[in-house]
Amino acid sequence: MGRLEAIRIFTRVAETNSFSKTADVMDMPRGTVSRTIQALEEQVGVRLLSRSTRQVNLTEAGKVYYERCVKVLADLSEVEAALAQVSSVPSGTVRVDTSGTIARALIVPSLDTFFAKYPDIDVRVGLADRNIDLIQEGVDCVIRAGALEESSLIARRIGNAKLVTCASARYLKDHGIPMGLDDLRDHVAVNYVSARTGKLLPFEFNQHGEVVKLSLRSKFSVNEGTAYIDAGVRGFGIIQPSRYMVADLLKDGTLQEILPDFRCPPIPLSIVYPHRNHISSATRAFTDWITEICHKNPDLRT
Repeated sequence: MGRLEAIRIFTRVAETNSFSKTADVMDMPRGTVSRTIQALEEQVGVRLLSRSTRQVNLTEAGKVYYERCVKVLADLSEVEAALAQVSSVPSGTVRVDTSGTIARALIVPSLDTFFAKYPDIDVRVGLADRNIDLIQEGVDCVIRAGALEESSLIARRIGNAKLVTCASARYLKDHGIPMGLDDLRDHVAVNYVSARTGKLLPFEFNQHGEVVKLSLRSKFSVNEGTAYIDAGVRGFGIIQPSRYMVADLLKDGTLQEILPDFRCPPIPLSIVYPHRNHISSATRAFTDWITEICHKNPDLRT
């Protein structure tokens, strides 16, 4: 194994504090990771990592070596990105994490255009509606809706998702159409539970220029977007999803918008990735593509 690949493995071990996690992320046997680090330590002549039964940590020499390795890899990444732009043929694998609803509504329907433009890129999408550690999970970028927590990661706003309050035709036939916020006391909702906090998310409405948050009665709650929308379609109650996720259902009448005079403010949609110098040509191509997809969507335009 070459020195450069050994450096890549070393930096990943330093970031995950684990041989096994590094092996999983880099898709190689754990023994290969361990032997590579041992060989690297023999080559540089110092111990780079201290091992324990639970994790590995950088030694003082390892910290110095890690900082230099990160710079080397960052410089190499910039050179590769520049060459990719010159050749105009980005390639490689991009690992994306997002929610099932975002994947279903935005990514999958337009993938044919992406692959037509970038035939040498392999897109691997993981579905999770929760915060993840990009480095620990080996993810290149994350697409998330809502306000982002403060972090050292790079965030790029790709859209503002308009929300819509709606219900199925069946539900509205059985329960009537609410004309104002006070009417919601006689209705039930499908409530959404935050997978990150475990708390019920209130419905939000714009009334006289102010955001009003209401907790509605519910017989069914869920923490996943696709099931949330499906429950609304089946008439279990009123829902308030992002409009781009249910645009087709609104168009064909499966769902009907209610309370249009009380539309709440949009929520931000962002793509987040680690340190800017580490972005591969495949990741850059994907982030530019999904940004363009969002900008063309009338329910997401900033």
